[in-house]
Amino acid sequence: MNEYQPGQVVYVIIRNPHVQGVANVQEAAVVNDPNSPGKVALFLYETYYPLNDDVAVYPTASEAENAYREAFGLSDAESYYG
Repeated sequence: MNEYQPGQVVYVIIRNPHVQGVANVQEAAVVNDPNSPGKVALFLYETYYPLNDDVAVYPTASEAENAYREAFGLSDAESYYG
């Protein structure tokens, strides 16, 4: 996780907590973690999320989209954005 720097824009696949089985590709910002000085976090939906090995982070939208299609078995025509 040391490869990410504050100010970077990355892409994650995030599940909708209100609807089971729904996920989408979402843009997130890498920021300084306000709760852990010296570490970085993801800022997404006005919330800070830990940036650790449990989160699949992609440097480009196309990489995230490909991973989404592979994970959910979608064709190119189906949507992955929320």
